[in-house]
Amino acid sequence: MIVVTGSVTAREDSFDEVQKLSLEHVQRSREEPGCISHAVHVDCEDPLRLVFIEQWADRAALLAHFAIPASRHFVRALQPLAAAATTIEIYDAAKLEKL
Repeated sequence: MIVVTGSVTAREDSFDEVQKLSLEHVQRSREEPGCISHAVHVDCEDPLRLVFIEQWADRAALLAHFAIPASRHFVRALQPLAAAATTIEIYDAAKLEKL
């Protein structure tokens, strides 16, 4: 499984638009093949920061997600609305049954 985390910090005047775009992106992404989960959350320590947590079946599914024009459009649309650079981290993960 592939786990992706990312974030965007909106400017005060652009938060509503960033949130709208983010929710649209999440809802669309959930319908893609190989998407296990895709969510966006407001950071409780910084209410202008949105945090994304995604799970994908495999690398191929994630690469297909990145290749969709709507995904590229989402990233480009966020750039002028952000107060700082967006972040993204990608992990190859295996579920641990017991510790």
